[in-house]
Amino acid sequence: LAKAVAMQCVVFNCSDGLDYKAMSKFFKGLASSGAWCCFDEFNRIELEVLSVIAQQLLTILNAKKANRRSFIFDDAEIKLIPTCAVNITMNPGYAGRSELPDNLKALFRSCAMMVPDYALIAEISLYSYGFTDARDIARKVVA
Repeated sequence: LAKAVAMQCVVFNCSDGLDYKAMSKFFKGLASSGAWCCFDEFNRIELEVLSVIAQQLLTILNAKKANRRSFIFDDAEIKLIPTCAVNITMNPGYAGRSELPDNLKALFRSCAMMVPDYALIAEISLYSYGFTDARDIARKVVA
C-alpha cells in the first residue's frame, strides 16, 4: 500500500531486546519524517516496554489529532509531519509472546489474516486463461 501511494514505509523486526529508549528514537524519526512503519512481531517486546510504547504512541497521536506542527516528545521539541503512521503485526499464541496491554490495544484496529487457498487461486487463474481441466492442473501446480 505504501508503495502505491508513494509513502516511505519502514519495516522493523521487533525482538525482546528492544527498550523504550530505542523505540523513542525510532518514533522521533518517524514523526519528524512523516513516514509509515510496520513493527513486525510486535508482541515479542517485553510487557513493561510495551506499556511505555503505548504512552509514546499516544503522545504522537494526540499531537496529530490537535493538528500540531511540533510537539514535546521525551523532553525535546519534535517537528510533526502528520502523515506518519504506525502499523503492527502479531502472531499470538507462540511461546515468548506477550499479550498487548489494553491501553496499547486501544490505539490499533485489528485485522485477521489467513493463509490463502493457493489451489483455488491457481484454478481460477487457469480457467480465466482458457484451460478446461484447471482444477486438476491447479492441484498439481501448488502441490
